[in-house]
Amino acid sequence: MNTTEILGKIKRTESPLKRQLLMVALITNLLEQKGKGAPIVIGGCALSYYTREVYFTADIDLAYADREALDAVLKEIGFKKQGRYWTNEELKIAIEVPASVLAGEDSPVENVEIEDNLYCRIIGIEDLIIDRLNACKYWKSEIDGEMVELLLKRYAKELDWGYLEKKAAMPENNTKAELLELKKKAEQ
Repeated sequence: MNTTEILGKIKRTESPLKRQLLMVALITNLLEQKGKGAPIVIGGCALSYYTREVYFTADIDLAYADREALDAVLKEIGFKKQGRYWTNEELKIAIEVPASVLAGEDSPVENVEIEDNLYCRIIGIEDLIIDRLNACKYWKSEIDGEMVELLLKRYAKELDWGYLEKKAAMPENNTKAELLELKKKAEQ
């Protein structure tokens, strides 16, 4: 599929998450055509993916270091910069790039195939859990706490608990006690 066909498919797609992931897959494809790497979906869009749309966000958050290359691709497909967001009014999609890289070189990333030859990269579930656990503890975000519980219950057998506990114990997180408490709940 070419860019115009993918944009048309995004326009016709009803699922907000599917539209968002198709857009990121298109951006990934265009960046790779320019010899650049793929951005990583983080934040609420990643949470929407792992919760199977129990959680919804209106924007796409990406981690990407080469802002110049990303800016050029976004302009190429009709996005305009408005404050900290890139928006495409016709598609009703907003993109923010709050991070240039993921914290830690060992951060796992999931490659998700969207369509034939179209994929996107999403922050690993363990790092997303740590991020949301931090939001719950330090920002007093109840919804993030609920989402952590949901993720721990849904993915308990698939999670890398050693990695999760190591990340939670790091001084910048300091959430190991909360994680272990939620792990007990998830195992019940």
